[in-house]
Amino acid sequence: MDPLEQHARALEEFDQRVRLIDDDQWHAPTPCTEWDVRTLVDHLVNEQLWAPLLLNGATLEEVGDRFDGDQLGSDPLTTWESTSGIARDAFTRPGALDGVVHTSMGETPALEYTRQMTIDLAIHAWDLARGIGANEALDEELVEDLYELWAPRADLLASSGVFDPPVAVPADADTQARLLGVLGRDST
Repeated sequence: MDPLEQHARALEEFDQRVRLIDDDQWHAPTPCTEWDVRTLVDHLVNEQLWAPLLLNGATLEEVGDRFDGDQLGSDPLTTWESTSGIARDAFTRPGALDGVVHTSMGETPALEYTRQMTIDLAIHAWDLARGIGANEALDEELVEDLYELWAPRADLLASSGVFDPPVAVPADADTQARLLGVLGRDST
């Protein structure tokens, strides 16, 4: 599957779970130990706000602190719908993946940035599902593709400080459990 299809599917996985959040679940814990459900969703909203600017060539300095603080406001679902739509449009704009994106790790090919955003959406879809008690099964084809791409990079992911060190999984674990393990999640 091509990177834009992967991104669209990961976005849909997260979107499905945001729509399942009950009013009393916004402060429920998630596997991201520092984040409750609201903080997790706010993190993804924040990333969606950055994406159009970065894909259009903005530097970190140009974006500045405009997205600091809580972005969800009083209607988190509507905020998510709006920002995810804007980001989806930015990624699918003709030529969007041809350039370079300025990130905290320096200049990054836009295609690689897309892959990073995709894995973040997918893993946080699982985190959100776990936090709200929803179905944790992710799109199987997406999981297969992401595992193939990211498993060889397990050490890089762990050294980035963004993900916890890999978690051992049983030899007979399915691909989703293996992907989660690579990303420092224990799916048991």
